[in-house]
Amino acid sequence: MSDVTETTDSSTAPDIDETLAAHDDVSVDVAGPEAADAGTSRLDDEGDVAADYIEELLDICDLDGDIDIEVTDGRAYISVNASGDSNLRVLSRTETVAALQELTRLAVQTKTGEFSRLILDVGGSREQRQRELERLVDAAVARLEAGSDAAHLEPMSSYERKLVHDIVAARGFSSESEGEGRDRHTVVRRA
Repeated sequence: MSDVTETTDSSTAPDIDETLAAHDDVSVDVAGPEAADAGTSRLDDEGDVAADYIEELLDICDLDGDIDIEVTDGRAYISVNASGDSNLRVLSRTETVAALQELTRLAVQTKTGEFSRLILDVGGSREQRQRELERLVDAAVARLEAGSDAAHLEPMSSYERKLVHDIVAARGFSSESEGEGRDRHTVVRRA
């Protein structure tokens, strides 16, 4: 059975959805100024629906994992972690997490009727992807320092492009997104 922990950056606790109340292994930590905000409440609901979906998936697959829900920067973040010798690593590959994230977003959209921008992390996969993106940016910067005018990165999601823009800015270079749909990618240039 999975454990669910919810963290919201809001000052007063929103009403707890009946779904969470049905779980006897749920703990809710609430802090910050935006609790009464309807957007935060919507994101809390989104996180709750996503956690329920992921918990059912883990149960069906007979995988152990603790689910944490955090609402930050206008997004619900769902983290699935396990301690010790866990079989959760089966789901932690970048491509698998991306597919599960899309399925979870669809489940949330079906239940709430609203588009979801939630971010799913399984077994530290997002941290691993952050390191991969940093290496991609470092390689792009090396190409620029070797004389290239611009370095085009592989197509990636809007969330990953945002991370890349932040990494590029921290390295003192500039970046912009180009292309449409699945071909949208980041281009790195000198500042």
